[in-house]
Amino acid sequence: MARSIFFILFLFTSTLNAQNLDSLFQELETTMSKRKHYDERKKTRINNIKKLLSDQDINSENRYFLTSRLILENEYYSFNESLHYINNNIDLATSIGKDSLKTESILKLSNILATSGRYTESLNLLDGINRKVIPNGLLLRFYGNYKKCYDELKNSSEVKRISEKYRGLYRAYSDSLNTEISRNDKESIEYLIVIEQNYRDANKLGEALKINEEILSKSISGTRDFSFAAFNRSYMLRWLNDDKLNQKKYLILSAISDIKGAIKDNASLTNLAEVLFEEGDVERAHKFINFSLEDAQFYNSQLRFLHISNISPQISNSFEARIQKQRNKLQKQLMFISALSIILLMALYFIFKQFQKIKQAREQAKVVNVKLRELNEELKVKNEDLRQIHDELADVGRVKEQYIGSFLNLYSEYIDKLDGYRKMVRKYILTNKVNKLLELTKSKQVIEEELKLFYSNFDKSFLHIYPNFINSVNGLLKPEEQIQIGDNEQLNTELRILALIRLGITNSSKISKILRYSVNTIYNYRVKLRNGAIKRDEFEDLVKNIG
Repeated sequence: MARSIFFILFLFTSTLNAQNLDSLFQELETTMSKRKHYDERKKTRINNIKKLLSDQDINSENRYFLTSRLILENEYYSFNESLHYINNNIDLATSIGKDSLKTESILKLSNILATSGRYTESLNLLDGINRKVIPNGLLLRFYGNYKKCYDELKNSSEVKRISEKYRGLYRAYSDSLNTEISRNDKESIEYLIVIEQNYRDANKLGEALKINEEILSKSISGTRDFSFAAFNRSYMLRWLNDDKLNQKKYLILSAISDIKGAIKDNASLTNLAEVLFEEGDVERAHKFINFSLEDAQFYNSQLRFLHISNISPQISNSFEARIQKQRNKLQKQLMFISALSIILLMALYFIFKQFQKIKQAREQAKVVNVKLRELNEELKVKNEDLRQIHDELADVGRVKEQYIGSFLNLYSEYIDKLDGYRKMVRKYILTNKVNKLLELTKSKQVIEEELKLFYSNFDKSFLHIYPNFINSVNGLLKPEEQIQIGDNEQLNTELRILALIRLGITNSSKISKILRYSVNTIYNYRVKLRNGAIKRDEFEDLVKNIG
């Protein structure tokens, strides 16, 4: 039971952490999209200082300190700019005659050379400084620069004796730095950074993490201190607990801080891309490594270029392979869709042919409907026509049952009526009531009643197949030209004309014969409907497409 509860809690925690990580990835990509904004803020600060420097009346010392501010702004933003302004300050310090300012500038030059991977040049500068004349305030930089150079050299050398030599020098300068830093404020970030490094060197990662947490609490996102501390924390968590989730979390936080601070000399996003590539997330890895490459190119860092050049080709090749795989998959899907499209076209052609048959059947049914009003002696012909229509309708599988049943019922009623009419005529002749028979044939009441019944059956059958026909037609008409149907009506004359057009009967002469109006009347109705349409020229074509 306890194991089950622990497993459930573990799954819940893992899911929650994964969701938090997704939110951080979204925040990172949002921040990446705003890089130009953060860079512009950095440029604004730099330009403001340049404006102050452009004043020809400021003295050399003030110019030195303004240039120092420019160096600080460019330190992790542009290697070339930093190098330019440091050299300016070395010249200014020489002209002022203050050795402490010159030493300070040389130490800054040594630092950016070491940061960009130019360790030999950095060490040459450091070796050229007389230790005895360095002011106490600059000793931390002096020892720190030596320590940084030998830290990288001991890890990069493949020759054991040389690596051991660098390791010994690293320890020696670490001791000197520890002695010097012990005189500083124990709460300062500079002090905490050195202590954290000491714990990491001693493989006391638990203690190092505590110090690291304190550094993070004292720094804010968008600063180099926060970015560096978050970067260190990501790898300490991975080394200590194999915690890949938190490794990615703190690499993301470090990368966000780098972008916000316009820090171009960064490693977090590159390392995050490498971790994601190892996990198979090639798309994100490709996006992040390209972003990092742009920063490295902007800063002009040899160290970053070397790191990125080792991983970028693998990520790019994998990304291209994935794109090619997706392209191949897309081509297969396109072929499949094309095949389906051909099948669909064939089906549409078949449906069209069936619809043509239905239309022909309807036209023939109307012819039969007219001929049924003829004399009894034509009944045999009409029956033959009816059987022919039934045979044709049997081949048409798309006509609705009610529509067929309605017309069959109508024909049956016509036969009964004709038979009744025949009997009545026979009776009148046998009883010598010829005059009454003549009066009966003069009346149009029978035709009018049959016509009403024909309209009713047509309306009912058509609306059963196209139940939304009236609303669809009104949708094609202007608001003031909408067709209103009475309570006892299904379709009016205008709608019946449009219904026949929908069924493919567009000839006014044919429509007039079916609805028993004059051709001129049908023409006037059609003109009136087109004039009331929203799209006059396309109106009847749109009616034909009503579903």
